[in-house]
Amino acid sequence: DVQLVESGGGSVQAGGSLRLSCVASGDTHMRYCLAWFRQAPGKEREGIAGVDSDGSISYADSVKGRFTVSRDHAKATLDLEMNTLKPEDTAMYYCAYDLPRYCDLKVRTTRTRKYGQGTQVTVS
Repeated sequence: DVQLVESGGGSVQAGGSLRLSCVASGDTHMRYCLAWFRQAPGKEREGIAGVDSDGSISYADSVKGRFTVSRDHAKATLDLEMNTLKPEDTAMYYCAYDLPRYCDLKVRTTRTRKYGQGTQVTVS
C-alpha cells in the first residue's frame, strides 16, 4: 500500500505564508503523480497543485501566482509554498498519489488514488 503523510499546516493571518510537506512511502510505482487537494467545509475536494512523474506542474486558477509546488523525486516528497494566503484558502489540505495517467487536478477519485490524512490550514 501507499502511505502519505502531510505536515506544516496551521493558523495564519491573511496575507501570511505557510509551507506544507508530504512524504510518500510504501508500494509506490516507479512513475507516479503527487498533488495537493483541499477541502473546505461544505465544499467538494478540489485539486490545487500537482507534479507528474516527468516533472510537469499544474495549478488551479485559484492558487496560481500565490502557491508554488515542488517535488523531490529521490526523497518522494512534495512541498507546497503558500503565499498571500486568503481566508478562502482555509481548508483541510491533502496530499494525493496516483498513476501518471490520472494526474489531473479535476479528477478526485480513481481506483488507484490515495490521499493522506490531511493537514488543516486556517487563514483569518
